[in-house]
Parts: sequence; structure tokens; C-alpha cells
Amino acid sequence: MSILELTGENFDDMTASGAVLVDFWAAWCGPCKMQSPIVDAFADKHEDVKVCKVNVDEQPGLAARFEIMSIPTLMVFRDGALSGKTVGLSSLEEIEELCK
Repeated sequence: MSILELTGENFDDMTASGAVLVDFWAAWCGPCKMQSPIVDAFADKHEDVKVCKVNVDEQPGLAARFEIMSIPTLMVFRDGALSGKTVGLSSLEEIEELCK
């Protein structure tokens, strides 16, 4: 499992090809702390999907670009285009369905 940290500088390159799950989170967010091990489990189980995280406190430009109003927010990109989004704590099964 390799989860990548995304920044304003590498976001577009990292989401340009294939399926990419992006977790928008913050260190102070309780539900984000609960979401993290579920995202990790998804990454372990699904090597065909690139899994990335964006710390909204460290990357406010990305949070603004994608209109992140609540966290955790999970977004799925396919070949650079947004294909799915969920806000709030998601189960492994819900994440798998989002990434189908």
C-alpha cells in the first residue's frame, strides 16, 4: 500500500490517468481519523486504484478548487475527470462502490 500526499503542484499529474481515490482530510477532524484506516484498507485491497490524500489545512487552494465544505470528502477521478464524490464517513463497501 502506497498512499500519496497531493499538493497543488502535483495534483493534476497524479490524477491524470487511471482511477484515483482522493481523501480530503485534516488532522483535527475526528471523522477523518476514523476514515483513515478504512482508506488504508481500501488501498491494501485495491492495487488497481491509486489512493491519495489532501490535507485541507496544508492545501487550502485544492480545498477551494474542489469546493470542499465538509471533511472527510472522498473523490474519485478517472483519467483526470471527477467521476464520484462522497462526503462524511464511508465504509469500505461504500468506497468500493464509489470506485466502480
